[in-house]
Amino acid sequence: MRYFALILLLIVSNFLILPAYASVCRNYNGRQICILSINRSAKNYWEYRAIISVDGKKRPLEVYNCRQKVRIQPDGTVSPFDHKDPGQLICSFFKKP
Repeated sequence: MRYFALILLLIVSNFLILPAYASVCRNYNGRQICILSINRSAKNYWEYRAIISVDGKKRPLEVYNCRQKVRIQPDGTVSPFDHKDPGQLICSFFKKP
């Protein structure tokens, strides 16, 4: 009876499906950048709305404009990509073929 309960427990545990949280992480210029969520704009294919984390610190949703090389923050602040900006990684990683 004990073995039957153990086997039944193993069978039932195989039916439990846990959600998978996958993120794309890269080491970029000495920093770990993870893309937690990303969506390409349907209207402007050169824009990406992304939530990233840099060295484990999560950033809010920002718009990365790969054509003008700027990042638009949630409050509307526009800042150009720096030399080692994560926006460079996003734009190079998802280049149009």
